[in-house]
Amino acid sequence: MKKSTSETLTERIPTGIAGLDEIIGGGIPKHRLFVIEGEPGSGKTTMALQFLLEGAKRGEKSLYITFSETEDELNAVAESHHWNLKKIELIDLSAIERQLSPESHTTLFHPSELELTQITENLLKKIDEIQPARIVFDSVSEMRLLAESPLRYRRQVLSLKQALSKRKSTVFFLDDLTSSSQDLQVQSIAHGVVRLTRLHHEFGGERRQVRILKMRGVKFISGHHDFEINTGGVEVYPRMISSQHEETIKPGFLESGVKELDLLLGGGLDRGTTNLFLGPAGSGKSTMSLLFALSAIRKGEKVAFFSFDETIANMNRRCNAIGLEVEKAMKSGLLRIQKVDPAELSPGAFSGLLQKLVTTEQISVVVIDSLNGYIQAMPQEQFLTLQLHELFTYLNNHGIVTLMTLAQHGMVGSMQSPVDLTYLADTVILTRFFEANGAVKKAISVIKKRTGAHEDTIREFAVGQNGVKVGPALSQFQGILTGVPRFHGESESIMKKNV
Repeated sequence: MKKSTSETLTERIPTGIAGLDEIIGGGIPKHRLFVIEGEPGSGKTTMALQFLLEGAKRGEKSLYITFSETEDELNAVAESHHWNLKKIELIDLSAIERQLSPESHTTLFHPSELELTQITENLLKKIDEIQPARIVFDSVSEMRLLAESPLRYRRQVLSLKQALSKRKSTVFFLDDLTSSSQDLQVQSIAHGVVRLTRLHHEFGGERRQVRILKMRGVKFISGHHDFEINTGGVEVYPRMISSQHEETIKPGFLESGVKELDLLLGGGLDRGTTNLFLGPAGSGKSTMSLLFALSAIRKGEKVAFFSFDETIANMNRRCNAIGLEVEKAMKSGLLRIQKVDPAELSPGAFSGLLQKLVTTEQISVVVIDSLNGYIQAMPQEQFLTLQLHELFTYLNNHGIVTLMTLAQHGMVGSMQSPVDLTYLADTVILTRFFEANGAVKKAISVIKKRTGAHEDTIREFAVGQNGVKVGPALSQFQGILTGVPRFHGESESIMKKNV
């Protein structure tokens, strides 16, 4: 039965670009023309080659028509990704110094000596010979210059679009935006427009983002999406939308293994919640989060630990000194610790990695140590809370126990946080230093717990060779949270440091 027009429009083909197909709902409409635009170096050529190689992998004929890149330059790009372009036909129009000859079968014309109409006619003849299913034009800026006027350029592009549509080809036009940044001629004609951008910061690596400006008849995820160019090609990280993921929360607690700490928390941390350890640097936040992580591992659960501040070697040494068997957990395969460089991190790449771990490795606990490092990785801090809200909601929907630490400015006295994220957390555990008997001690309290009752007391805790010990409520102290408490009891009520 003959397909209707609406059915034909919804027929999709994969681009071969990881993440991009997800953004546009499974692939691009077949037999249409699309514009991939961006400044030089933004990744257009790499993306275009991936599109053609995907076609070749599926047994489709693919054609690359280049006005600016030489065959050697394209092969160099392919070699950097370990690609082989033998199955891709190439028409090279960049060799201006060479005259067309029978030997130079990949060079058709001398652009400076021929009119655009002649080039178009000859290209169509070559396309009829090859009959490609996928075509890339690189770049339309050269065509725009040859046309000399916007009206003629629009007519030529429209004519080319109609001719290629009749030949059942899916076409990418690459536009480097060098000839005219305000020219919307191709955008208005194309079925879809994809914009690639690079963000430059004063320190650290550059960030890349992709945005769908237009895609007729296709429901896509709007907004900016991070992407990276790695060995093997472009990988796009779709913007996380937590509402698109169903809840799979299983009721239950995650205990720490320290009885007094679990009592303080009303039994432990609930599944599918976000939990924040807040306090000054060195007050035990990371150690507390590791207690819960190792408790989950002892039950056979998988844990992902992201360290923004501490190296893995230092963490192992510190944990060995207090009896926390982190190395053993890593060797078992249940604990995955990844050192993250904030200067190189893309927030989209981070959320993409978490989604992969949740769906493929079935992790049950995520530790982010610390959010201070994650904040530094954000290119625009005003959107930090929005991104974290989506990330935490996604993890909560999958029943993950999320543990995060946030270091406050200062050591004692008045404390300031770099950003207020307490409202995003289901549970907030506060750690503090305080002075007693001529020594610096640590205190812990639960400030907030949405999912159930908890103690409102402040307990002392200590970290030593035998691990973590949490003492009774410091009922004879006042002002502990200020760092300068007043004591109204006997010295015996203070926990001895015997851990």
